[in-house]
Amino acid sequence: MAVLLLAHYDQHARDLPWRSPPGSPPPPPYRVWLSEVMLQQTTVAAVIPYFTAFTERWPRVEALAMASDADVMAAWAGLGYYSRARNLLKCARVVVDAHIGNFPQSAAELAKLPGVGAYTSAAIAAIAFGEPVAVVDANVERVAARLFAIQTPLPAARPAIREAVQAITPTDRPGDFAQAMMDLGATICTPRNPSCLTCPLRTRCKAYALGIVEDLPVKAPKAPKPQRTGTAWWIECDGHVWLAKRPDKIMLGGMRALLDDDWSVRTDGHKTHPLPAQWQKVNGQVAHSFTHFHLALDIQRTHIQARANDLGNGEWWPINSLDSAGLPTLFAKAARLVLKDRKAQEEE
Repeated sequence: MAVLLLAHYDQHARDLPWRSPPGSPPPPPYRVWLSEVMLQQTTVAAVIPYFTAFTERWPRVEALAMASDADVMAAWAGLGYYSRARNLLKCARVVVDAHIGNFPQSAAELAKLPGVGAYTSAAIAAIAFGEPVAVVDANVERVAARLFAIQTPLPAARPAIREAVQAITPTDRPGDFAQAMMDLGATICTPRNPSCLTCPLRTRCKAYALGIVEDLPVKAPKAPKPQRTGTAWWIECDGHVWLAKRPDKIMLGGMRALLDDDWSVRTDGHKTHPLPAQWQKVNGQVAHSFTHFHLALDIQRTHIQARANDLGNGEWWPINSLDSAGLPTLFAKAARLVLKDRKAQEEE
């Protein structure tokens, strides 16, 4: 099975900036690690420009380890799942401080690094260091469930899927094999309308033989996401807006953002203004979906004559350079809505 898949990969491998061509020496572990962290719950198309920008700015793990938290969080803005960026810095610093800039070479040791779980450690170990370990992301999960007709619903099926992938992982070219499995899931063995007739493993696929390809993998029904409401506060003074630094241990932690009223996955915001002022509700509302809930965000704005110094941890940021603040998507949407509302009122 591995021979068939690798032969197909040699001809059809995706050209991605973090990969080496099939059969060539592996890429540096730094590039594999960075790409795999970025790719967690994020599409390849979204990751490519971020990966390129990061590796141009911080080409080695030592450079990233010396970067400021604010610079890295700003560079990550828009990629989402911001705990990844915080763990990225922690991991880079551990690699430099505890491992003299060298990534551990086994999945077991890599998994001890901050933010490096079972999948990422296996991917780095296989692709960068040639360890024959099963690498199972969502694409590989789907391919394996179909190849072996594993009909147990997810997530209960995952141990059987991992065992099946490990059984077919070759000792020769395990990194190419892992990437070939990923490519197969991304381009041929897709969730809907898979291209079975062009699949190099069609004759080995039990789901294809049974006619149940599109029924697999079986997924447990998802619970509906709760709807939450909140308010963001635009505080303007002398051409600047107050951007708070969000605490590390809350959603969007470590990012610059507008002040808000402490909405969360569990509760709506409290709607209490952060300071006494003349507040005006902005026309419109920001709708945003997180992994576990939907948020409807109102924005209220005010203009004050003197900069308040009791707004907590943050900074006054020039409004005309907000694009460089690295706001997460939610608050970038909010800022655009405020500026649109201001412009509409000025034109009246």
